[in-house]
Amino acid sequence: MNKRNLIFSGVIIALVSCTRVPITGRRQMNLLPESEMMSMSLTSYRDFLSKNKTVPDSDPQTELVKKVGDNIAKAVQRYMTANKKYASRVQGFKWEFNLVNDKTVNAWCMPGGKVVVYTGLLPVTQNETGLAIVMGHEIAHAIARHGNERMSQGLLVQLGGIGLAVATSTKSGPTQDIFNQSYGVASTLGTLAYSRKHESEADKLGLVFMAMAGYNPSEAPAFWERMAASSGGQKPPEILSTHPSDQTRIKDIRAFLPQAMKYYKPVN
Repeated sequence: MNKRNLIFSGVIIALVSCTRVPITGRRQMNLLPESEMMSMSLTSYRDFLSKNKTVPDSDPQTELVKKVGDNIAKAVQRYMTANKKYASRVQGFKWEFNLVNDKTVNAWCMPGGKVVVYTGLLPVTQNETGLAIVMGHEIAHAIARHGNERMSQGLLVQLGGIGLAVATSTKSGPTQDIFNQSYGVASTLGTLAYSRKHESEADKLGLVFMAMAGYNPSEAPAFWERMAASSGGQKPPEILSTHPSDQTRIKDIRAFLPQAMKYYKPVN
């Protein structure tokens, strides 16, 4: 491929891959096919489950995780498919929810709807709505394709040129490596170093998603206050590691609540 064709191909990829995030309308560029993201996600997800102990489905805590996850997933599916321009955001999703026996205060959602909650998070969530706040936030990362966006940035920086063309068309070794780096597979899966922009966006989308599922988003500020306090003045939980300060986060959430409440329909 000569230089001229390479540049042309890069421009075409950029144009085709530039989309808008649902609800916020922010422009983003995702260079990797989402099917590729889901394939890599499934590989890493299965590997994670093979090495970590899941809490049995019969356990009440697991039942709650699955209940909340299913409620939010159904609400998100309905919204995205009803708005045809967003239908591709959930295409190919095969939702799965697991509770892992781990004291880490964390949760995550991989592309394709693979969700894991750590038992260490439950004392902070305290109840069903608190759990919905976290799961809505993590599912928002997947729906907004933040992982794809971050990987695209990594590919441009680390590979560039012909490497980018190869990476976006096949599951190359370097592509999987960048996926693993982005999602922290080498350490704690799910600890994706999202930017503060992504975290703030996931907060907003998460509030809307939980509201769509019948959970009251006005309880979010109190939950995030508990989350901030859970660190005890030490290193913040993984789930908070890349987010703006606690005060900024809670202030932004309060400011967005009127918008989120428009989607709230209590479940009788």
